[in-house]
Amino acid sequence: MSGHGPAQPLTAEKTGPLTGTANVPGDKSISHRSLILGALSVGETRIRGLLEGDDVLATGTAMRAFGADVNRSDDGEWVVHGVGTGGFAEPEDIIDCGNAGTGVRLIMGAMATTAIAATFTGDASLRSRPMARITDPLALFGAASYGRANGRLPLTMIGAPNPVPVRYTLPVPSAQVKSAVLLAGLNAPGETVVIEPEATRDHTERMLRGFGAKITADDTDEGRVITLVGQPELKPQSIDVPRDPSSAAFPVSAALITEGSDVLVPNIGLNPTRAGLFYTLQDMGADLTFENAREESGEPVADLRARFSPDMKGIEVPAERAASMIDEYPILSVVASFAEGVTVMRGVKELRVKESDRIDAMAVGLRANGVSVEEGEDWWNVTGLGPSGVPGGARVEARLDHRIAMSFLCLGMAAQKAVTVDDASPIATSFPVFQSLMTSLGATLRYENA
Repeated sequence: MSGHGPAQPLTAEKTGPLTGTANVPGDKSISHRSLILGALSVGETRIRGLLEGDDVLATGTAMRAFGADVNRSDDGEWVVHGVGTGGFAEPEDIIDCGNAGTGVRLIMGAMATTAIAATFTGDASLRSRPMARITDPLALFGAASYGRANGRLPLTMIGAPNPVPVRYTLPVPSAQVKSAVLLAGLNAPGETVVIEPEATRDHTERMLRGFGAKITADDTDEGRVITLVGQPELKPQSIDVPRDPSSAAFPVSAALITEGSDVLVPNIGLNPTRAGLFYTLQDMGADLTFENAREESGEPVADLRARFSPDMKGIEVPAERAASMIDEYPILSVVASFAEGVTVMRGVKELRVKESDRIDAMAVGLRANGVSVEEGEDWWNVTGLGPSGVPGGARVEARLDHRIAMSFLCLGMAAQKAVTVDDASPIATSFPVFQSLMTSLGATLRYENA
């Protein structure tokens, strides 16, 4: 999985209206956490709606390597027989996490306070991403790690033989770092405390509570203070995974910029720490509504209806909203290209260290397609050209980044000329049915030489 096969260039052509129902896959963040917490509980956890993309499947394989029994039933339900908190066994081989930044960082946290060793690697993109932001706080528990510069993969972690609880303030808003520390705190005595000056997605806290951990979150002058009591016996759960808002962003956004479109995207998780894009689109004037609002498995859920929106305007996106939509800025920049005026995005330096430097990747690709972009270290501006105003016609580099690839394919559906991404294969990490789903709505997507 750490290797990368032949490139798969994919072209999106200008299409007619996108219409119908878009059944996007399960939420990737919740899918990762369901497998990991199921493996750390005692008994049988059953998971319905798990995202069966490469990233999540890699996490399932890793849980097996640490001793949990993880299987998929014939009806698509996943069953995890856990080993309990602190019960991980030492893997016999290297843990290959493919492209899964969330997976590897959460798994490191989950094993950091158990006295075992494990070596982690991944594909070229994951091996280029910084891991010191995870290994540094895990060292406070007593874990040791040995990797390349800045803690890059391949990396070997040796879990703390006598873990101690920690009190840790996040230096940057990162749900991955927060979650890694909380998962490490499960097998440490006493109380582990994480302070986040700026709130990030809270799936880990919600799910830990659901699995029976004692965890509180209080808003204070320091920020959000999360306190976890260590060494609980986690109780297995039955989980219905909501559909992924980050995946929903693509059919929603494509519908907003493609003339005549009307698309329904059902059962989307609308956790307030994840839904920033949809509120931003509404602020821009998008015809985007939430229908049948409800709660499932402790998470707010609704059906999204997106219609072509020719009157959208550029806005300044509130910087405090960045953490709730950090993965959605690439597709937002595509929508901004079809709005009137300038869209300003600030407080987004985290985009520089994702699967690729997403600010640079989108800026280069948008400029190649005729869109004006200005950028700084933690901000960027996109000057919109109005509905049907983007020339398109370029071939862009996806940089082994699934969200970059999907964003430019959505651009191609509404641009004047077709847009090609040099390699669409990374899309399988998070949205393996992207092409078939978009084609079912009316999009024209074709592989080169197909």
